Amino acid sequence: MAELLRLATAGSVDDGKSTLIGRLLYDSKQVFEDQLRAVEVASTARGDEYTDLALLTDGLRAEREQGITIDVAYRPFATKKRRFVIADTPGHTQHTRNMVTGISTADLVVVLVDVRAGATEQSRRHATLASIMRVSHMVVCVNKMDLVSWDELAFEQVKQEFIDFSAKLEVPDISFIPISALLGDNVTQRSPNMPWYEGLSLLNYLEELHIASDRNLIDVRFPVQRVVRPVTSEHTGYRGYAGEVAGGVLEPGDDVIVLPSGLSSTIASIDTIDGPLEAAFPPMSVTLRLADDLDVSRGDMICRPHNQPAAGQDVQAMVCWMSRDAMRTGAMFAIKHTTRSARALVKKLHYRLDVNSLHRDRSTDSLELNDVGRVELRTTSPLFFDSYARNRLTGSFILMDEATNSTVGAGMIVDRSS
Repeated sequence: MAELLRLATAGSVDDGKSTLIGRLLYDSKQVFEDQLRAVEVASTARGDEYTDLALLTDGLRAEREQGITIDVAYRPFATKKRRFVIADTPGHTQHTRNMVTGISTADLVVVLVDVRAGATEQSRRHATLASIMRVSHMVVCVNKMDLVSWDELAFEQVKQEFIDFSAKLEVPDISFIPISALLGDNVTQRSPNMPWYEGLSLLNYLEELHIASDRNLIDVRFPVQRVVRPVTSEHTGYRGYAGEVAGGVLEPGDDVIVLPSGLSSTIASIDTIDGPLEAAFPPMSVTLRLADDLDVSRGDMICRPHNQPAAGQDVQAMVCWMSRDAMRTGAMFAIKHTTRSARALVKKLHYRLDVNSLHRDRSTDSLELNDVGRVELRTTSPLFFDSYARNRLTGSFILMDEATNSTVGAGMIVDRSS
């Protein structure tokens, strides 16, 4: 099966994020005729002189009426080389929590910048959030090149402006592509209007991007999601542990340890519905069978004896707050980390981060809706975690309101020394 690439769009309102995705879907033959007819009718009803491909992704009525993206829209599509899932995220500051949701699982972020406006506050904000959330790859699409007569100098000015800004970000791979999302230039095919650009089209770039090395293949981490005990005569005595490989490479015969019990064993087999495997690695979902009959439950962590995650009840994290009710010191929440659940007390709020300037406001006593800040939590039972910089799966968690079970915060665990 072709490799899956998850990407999210980011940028200011009206920079063309939804139009770009619509163009990608249309030019790569991913749009059904009835979908296109519906978009044509909606475009005519709004008085547009052209078919607005952004309507392929702006699904909410309020989005279509206002011409903006509010909710995160996920759109899968595929080419012969690769499968994709695109998260179309909002540009408005008040929808930062939606943007964080869309980017949380992304391998790459596409930041759209209007060539006439350059890097605005919103596009800088989204690039900074992508850096905070440790997205390894960013491609900056300088859009609306048709409105500056395909001028190379205009593109280079925006490119240099963004390079200067991104010097303080932690994104190891940044590329730049001049495009016209509305007309399709450099979206799926190289544009004859910009012969001075010698790079790939956006789709070719996405097809060729190498992401396998972005996974943590060193630290074995296997959070147990479910104990598998089939009640059939064929599987008498079978006991396996199902979950998603969060890090490292697992092979039959490997020595492992189970947390929190500290009991050790070896991997007897790695099973899937299609049969046993010789190895498992992120993000594969498998069932491990151990050589010894141990007491293993949902929420336990299987790892290597000499390479274990941190274990503790005190956690430092950057939290994006998603509730209209502010987070304050002393508040109690439910916490979900990998497959483990507990309760968490907000011990201390260290600072609120201004994601536009990266200024740390240490005088704040709360996190409001869409704020990002550093928080210290105390959990009712130990978590087994790595820093988010080391492993995005074992380094992340969500906070939930105990009364409603609604998600109120998304956290990224940081080293105490950072």
